[in-house]
Amino acid sequence: MTYENFTIDTDADGIALVTWDMPGRSMNVFTAEVMDQIDRIIDQLAADEAVKGAVFTSGKKGSFTGGADLKTISAMFEDFHAEVGRNREAAIATLFERAGRMSWLWRKLETCGKPIVTAINGTCMGGGFEMALASHGRVAARSAQMGLPEVKVGILPGAGGTQRIPRLLDTQAALALLTKGSTLSADEAKAMGLIDAVVGDGDLVDAAKALLKKGLSPVKPWDEERFKLPSGPIYSPQGAKIWPAVASLYRKETADNYPAVKCIVKSVYEGLLLPMDQALRVEQRYFTEVLQTTEARMMIRSLFVSAQALAKGARRPKDVPPSNLRKVGIVGAGFMGAGIAFVAAKGGLDVVLIDQEQAAADKGKAHSQKLVEGLVAKGRMSQSEAEALLARITPTADYAALSDAGLVVEAVFEDRDVKAEVTKKVAAVLSADAVYASNTSTIPITSLAETFDDPERFIGIHFFSPVDRMQLTEVILGEKTGEKALAVALDFVRAIKKTPIVVNDSRGFFANRCVLRYMNEAYDMLVEGVPPAMIENAAKFAGMPVGPLALNDETAVDLSHRIMKATMRDMGESAVDPRHFKLVETMTSDGRLGRKAGKGFYDYPEKPAKKKLWPGLKEMFDQKDPQTVDFTELKQRFLVTMALEAARTMEEGVVTDPREADVGSIFGFGFAPYTGGTISYIDGMGAKAFVALCEKLEARFGERFAPTPLLREMARSGETFYQRFDPDGASARAA
Repeated sequence: MTYENFTIDTDADGIALVTWDMPGRSMNVFTAEVMDQIDRIIDQLAADEAVKGAVFTSGKKGSFTGGADLKTISAMFEDFHAEVGRNREAAIATLFERAGRMSWLWRKLETCGKPIVTAINGTCMGGGFEMALASHGRVAARSAQMGLPEVKVGILPGAGGTQRIPRLLDTQAALALLTKGSTLSADEAKAMGLIDAVVGDGDLVDAAKALLKKGLSPVKPWDEERFKLPSGPIYSPQGAKIWPAVASLYRKETADNYPAVKCIVKSVYEGLLLPMDQALRVEQRYFTEVLQTTEARMMIRSLFVSAQALAKGARRPKDVPPSNLRKVGIVGAGFMGAGIAFVAAKGGLDVVLIDQEQAAADKGKAHSQKLVEGLVAKGRMSQSEAEALLARITPTADYAALSDAGLVVEAVFEDRDVKAEVTKKVAAVLSADAVYASNTSTIPITSLAETFDDPERFIGIHFFSPVDRMQLTEVILGEKTGEKALAVALDFVRAIKKTPIVVNDSRGFFANRCVLRYMNEAYDMLVEGVPPAMIENAAKFAGMPVGPLALNDETAVDLSHRIMKATMRDMGESAVDPRHFKLVETMTSDGRLGRKAGKGFYDYPEKPAKKKLWPGLKEMFDQKDPQTVDFTELKQRFLVTMALEAARTMEEGVVTDPREADVGSIFGFGFAPYTGGTISYIDGMGAKAFVALCEKLEARFGERFAPTPLLREMARSGETFYQRFDPDGASARAA
């Protein structure tokens, strides 16, 4: 029997090596055809008396599987929502069966009567790791990474993950892994007891076969009569200590915003009361329930489908050939420039890191030294890889070193005059076909390009801090930016493994326009007398990772002050609320510049003491009685003000693709991920309901909450942003 995606070779010892290698793909993924073939392979292995055991591995270098195929996931949602209006019960029944397809396939593998070992040679995520957990043994290459990240896209591990993990780990560790969706290194997984052995990449298959030869039971521990749960029965003194704390922690960590997390907790709790077959039915029921939620639909679309499409270059001009970047220049070796140099070198590029003085450039490279030392210590990078990365960074004060760079990124102080001076120095040595990019957070690219001799080769690339951890980059098109500059910028972003969004020129572009609305709303609340702690807590309960005052401290209060002054200089004093300016100016004049100064909206005492809100904030404004403040309304104000600004950017043509507004808002500033992003927040509740909410807030707090003309039109027509701005037909430039 032959298979399109698998080959089977049985050796003299009766061990079948099943190699998964999908033709025409760089990574194996689960499709309906793949699962059908695995089903037939399990039958073949079970029926063949000559086969004593089997090893499943991948033919793809550095990857076992990335998980489910995007088209398969999208089709399941589309089919369900197409059918649910006609026959809801039938639609749910079909969804239930499709949701359980992989789960029962792995159960079949687990109970086939032959011992099976999964040899994990690289990335092994989602359903692939659940397959490994159902196997009777697991061996991983030292470079492998694995995990169950489903919760990060709004669903739960629905192929046995919520049942096998809690039978392998104690309950607290299992719930932490399942609800956080953490990625584990091979060594971490081995230490937890999730895999049996970690070996060198070249020894993987031999080690897996050796495990079988030692004598591996084809019966899993939980199918044995005397199996005991790692944390003991749920209804026991030990269980009584665990589960009340779980409920409390769930509320604290999620604010009840994530249906998938709640269903994971329920699935684990109920499943541990039952034998495995019944427990898997419980999981299947909760998986089906989660798949019907708006949160799952929006999160999968934004964080899985759209994010991958953008990362692969969905907005790249198709007619421009690959740029094949080898060398890039970074001008400005401060914290931002040093971070860009690190990710560029990590992406395999040669980097020239420029600063005014050699000592400053050397200090910038030292930032990379510190980062690689941390990666080596955690086992996420070898010493030789670290040395190779550092060797790719050349710190210097000599601009002539940029002469053969294909791309130069300017990352100097956020000041128009300083940037202009640097641009002229770079232009004097830059080759005629190289691209010049400015890393700016607010200054319009078109105006910065005026000091460059060829504005077609001038583009903006806005990184977020800290660069090594933040996934998003904004690629900003000036009025005269050419297609080649866009292509080179996107090729660079892909090389450094970031996710780009492409936006047209505007003060603050996309992300900072929305973030400034978030901070301004907090300023308004302070002026109104809302207690600072309520402001921060409301934002976090709304789903934001950091409160607006804490975020302002991280980005620096004096930066907010400079942005306000620059805005007033360019657009007039009326462009900034005088109450906001007075607040920020008072803080900066008192030296309260944020975390970097040890004081801002918060005070930052020496560790291990924790930061705490500055008591002086209460003295600056008359405080309201917390009992008179509508906490739900505070949460709404934060989300609505940012979503409204995102809608404005689309109406103005700054953002032309709703996927970019959604992905950009989550990856760029952590907009409540359960909503799917700023635009999906609107689409999820419907334009009509959103406009009604805006009008309610407008009546209470003023015209900043007034719905835009486009939103009113969409409310009347029932249209969504994803219908009006079809992502598949979205242009790389504004229409």
